[in-house]
Amino acid sequence: MANTKVELILVTFLFCAASVAAGRARLHSTRSSAAADGICKSLVVTQGYACQEHTVTTKDGYILGLQRIPASRSSRSASKPPVLLQHGLMMDAVTWLMNPPDESLAFILADAGYDVWLSNSRGTLSSLQHTSLSPSDPAYWEWSWDELVAYDMPAVLQHVRSLTGQNMHYVGHSLGTLIALAAFSHKELVNMLRSAVLLSPIAYLNQMPSPLARAAAQIFLAEDIYWLGLHQFIPKGDAVSKLLNGICNIPGNNCSNLMSSFTGQNCCLNSSRSGIFLDHEPQSTATKNMIHLAQMIRMGTIAMFDYGNEDDNMNHYGQPTPPVYNMTSIPSDLPLYLSYGGKDLLADPNDVKVLLGCLKDHDGDKLVIQYREDYAHADFVFGVNANQVIYEPVMAFFRLH
Repeated sequence: MANTKVELILVTFLFCAASVAAGRARLHSTRSSAAADGICKSLVVTQGYACQEHTVTTKDGYILGLQRIPASRSSRSASKPPVLLQHGLMMDAVTWLMNPPDESLAFILADAGYDVWLSNSRGTLSSLQHTSLSPSDPAYWEWSWDELVAYDMPAVLQHVRSLTGQNMHYVGHSLGTLIALAAFSHKELVNMLRSAVLLSPIAYLNQMPSPLARAAAQIFLAEDIYWLGLHQFIPKGDAVSKLLNGICNIPGNNCSNLMSSFTGQNCCLNSSRSGIFLDHEPQSTATKNMIHLAQMIRMGTIAMFDYGNEDDNMNHYGQPTPPVYNMTSIPSDLPLYLSYGGKDLLADPNDVKVLLGCLKDHDGDKLVIQYREDYAHADFVFGVNANQVIYEPVMAFFRLH
């Protein structure tokens, strides 16, 4: 195993060096056309919907791009409350626009009369700007999902609340659920929400069976990348393929179907949309963010970033260990809708059940739990039948709140 790790570190260095160069070049290549045009122009207006591009600046200087779909395709202005959609790890708002309009949640909500807002986390193509830093600066990438909780989510919710004058429904997928749960555990932001829908909820991760994600965590791969001085994690290109091949060659890992090895066997994806996916995704994230998630897999806790020693933790937190996000502290009267799948290797059903145990005292009329035996991680946002089996029940839930 030691020799395998040394080989992976060498592959990792080649991967990161090539990926950083490729990532910077990509800002001026075919993928950059979507960034230059904006998500509205490239993916929303082309489907016949009105769309607005917005920006909001976080307290730590990141300039985030948001999109708003204020009317249906028939130009009927929204008559229902705003809904904020928050994507997952290494994705952006394109998550909610990938399929045809009758299968994509953003369009479905707009046609149902909701005022739809699409969030893009720092580091994605729509949210690369900063008041003083450039993405080429290592300091730009010095963040984990803690900062998404502390800065990105509050800035976006406050922007939507300020412009609409209304509280909103929140829909998160994957990492978009983790940052919401962490914020709710501090009783933050709930005063701006009508309800929260959590698709493939990520909280506890130590039972995660995804072989690739677990292998990367167990050999401290993200930590090695970070200490090589490469703080931007770019999950795309030939160099990434080499890195994945290295992970897949670890005994016991079967990567015959790469997406399934990460996410589980998705039942209901439309393979004809893969070209659109690869035009826009996956997106960069901070290597520190990957370290934080790996810590959760190894430790089985939901805590702030662990700086690795008591002194550094004391400097950041005033205590020797990172503060914990206590899921039992989520306000019991916050309307929650949790939907998870039996084939999901990232939001594993056993981990989700631990989260549900923390919510056992939640108000019974404020908690809806949906389980789809056949669904894996990507089905919740890309499934061709998600409009019937997930989104229609979600909108029925919205109508109650």
